[in-house]
Amino acid sequence: MRFEVVQHLHAPIDEVEKALVDPRFLETLGGLPKLGRPELIEQRDGDDGIFQRVRYDFEGALSPAVRAFIDPAKLSWVEESTQDRKTHTTSIDIVPDYYTSIFECSGIIRLTTDHVSGDTVRTAIGEVTVRVPLVGGRAEAAIISGLHEHADLEADALDDWVAAEGDRRSAG
Repeated sequence: MRFEVVQHLHAPIDEVEKALVDPRFLETLGGLPKLGRPELIEQRDGDDGIFQRVRYDFEGALSPAVRAFIDPAKLSWVEESTQDRKTHTTSIDIVPDYYTSIFECSGIIRLTTDHVSGDTVRTAIGEVTVRVPLVGGRAEAAIISGLHEHADLEADALDDWVAAEGDRRSAG
């Protein structure tokens, strides 16, 4: 199932890009509901951009129909991403720790500038596939709904983070 999430972030692109790969910002995301504290596994800054691997654990509720096929204790994954600072694009692959044969998710995030407001527009486009008879489509829809919800909360956290970082630089 295809998805698209569009958000307006109240910061310039370079500040948004810096925050998204700042380990301190990733730590703040641990306070958001449904996902456990992100664990930065690897981060490499190279000529082509920043590659990072971040582990997440799902801590939300699952419907009984989904729990019939999925053990909530085994809903963990690694988000592998490469941020290209020249094109302001990030490719993302979600690599599940379990259920690798029934779940796939990947996408691209593009950052652009809204020339009217100066905000950064973050557009995520991707696809989620759950290969489980009868409930796969419902599981995909639930995952996409959760992506939207988490992205909105992350956008608020990002706006707060960038503002606080600006305050820290001004005070320092």
